[in-house]
Amino acid sequence: MGKPLIVVLGAGLGGTIAAYEIKAAVKGRAEVMTVSDSNTYSFVPSNPWVAVRWREPEAIQVDLPPVFAKKKIGFTAVGAKRVHATEKRLELNDGSFINYDYLVIATGPDLAFDEIEGLGPQGHTVSVCQTPHAAAAADAFDAFAQNPGPVVVGAVQGASCYGPAYEFAMILDTELRRRKIRDKVPMTYVTPEPYIGHLGLDGVGDTKSLLESEMRDRHIKWITNARVTSVEPGLMHIEEVNEDGSVKARHDLPFGYSMMLPAFRGVPAVSGIEGLTNPRGFILVDKHQRNPAFPEIFALGVCVAIPPTGPTPVPVGVPKTGFMIESMSTAIAANLSSILDGQEPTAEATWNAVCLADFGDGGVAFVAQPQIPPRNVNWASDGKWVHLAKIGFEMMILDRAVMAFAGCVVLLGIVLSLTVHPWWIALTAFAGLNMIQASFTGWCPAAMVFKALGVRPGTAFK
Repeated sequence: MGKPLIVVLGAGLGGTIAAYEIKAAVKGRAEVMTVSDSNTYSFVPSNPWVAVRWREPEAIQVDLPPVFAKKKIGFTAVGAKRVHATEKRLELNDGSFINYDYLVIATGPDLAFDEIEGLGPQGHTVSVCQTPHAAAAADAFDAFAQNPGPVVVGAVQGASCYGPAYEFAMILDTELRRRKIRDKVPMTYVTPEPYIGHLGLDGVGDTKSLLESEMRDRHIKWITNARVTSVEPGLMHIEEVNEDGSVKARHDLPFGYSMMLPAFRGVPAVSGIEGLTNPRGFILVDKHQRNPAFPEIFALGVCVAIPPTGPTPVPVGVPKTGFMIESMSTAIAANLSSILDGQEPTAEATWNAVCLADFGDGGVAFVAQPQIPPRNVNWASDGKWVHLAKIGFEMMILDRAVMAFAGCVVLLGIVLSLTVHPWWIALTAFAGLNMIQASFTGWCPAAMVFKALGVRPGTAFK
């Protein structure tokens, strides 16, 4: 009898992390395979930078097949057509099937641009949700800069990830000033949030005051409790809603350039499966990230069903990205390991929110523990350090972290040997010998520590 097969559906941030962690946790007791619809991994948090040409798409992308091969994780980029949950089978886009013992769904969302007439890349607004979208947005922005006019940025009703919308508004402001055309560009931020800084979390710390102040300083007007009804070329139709849901005002906003985040829903491969998803297509999970109806199925990230923090006049979703994804991945890996040992799962994700919202020349950071109020930690801060931290997060895949650490140890050993005692050169020698053995074995103590701290996996170290 062969080993059980664990299939990870999705190879974005969540799926890639989950595949790595599960492979390490099961320790050869099961085979691990990843199913994606692309050979390329894109670091989505950097998409707003791509849209203003602060990054080229290739700079934030990784070719997945050699990475997974090195880790001995199976991989296909054929993509999934349908999950047949009752049969424990995954139907691929080429008509073939994979029979799984356990399935981890990490697909991310389906982008519901079609729910609003004229919205999205196939309509009249740009997007930063996917790297190809961001590349197209950069072309549109270059054309806009030749003939500047009004800008409308934000999110539509039902959206659930507001950080990138605020980021992009501020990044656009920064880039427009760098191009010396900001004085020609009126900017309006449109959001279904009941107030600026709600973020789908009912605020975190003082995000309301921090973000309102930032937008005033940058001369960005805003409309909250906003419902986008349709988009025409150069014109967005919006209803501003009262607390009771009635229409307070109607706005017809002209624009020369607009980016609006869409609402999310579950991907077609899982939508409409009774017991697996809610009416919106998101995966139902218990506190162990496990589906109650199909206990061999787990899920993490944006595809998971999480209720809103409370009622709002216009639908506002809850963010499910970043640190929360890492926490879910770790819990799923631990629970699959327990199940393979014949034990019941006990690990639970913390569901904390940690966010760095970069504004190009500064930013806002916040920590919500747990994500849903009431909280033990409710903190927010701003400053130029946030921009630098975001750059560091983008750069700091595991391999680079280890090399940076090794370089620091080498330099420290040299400095101490010259200033304190000659025997400190032994520290430099130790670092050199460790890097030599790691180059042959792939095993490195520093890599293990950085991985435990949540640094994204690279390809060189185990």
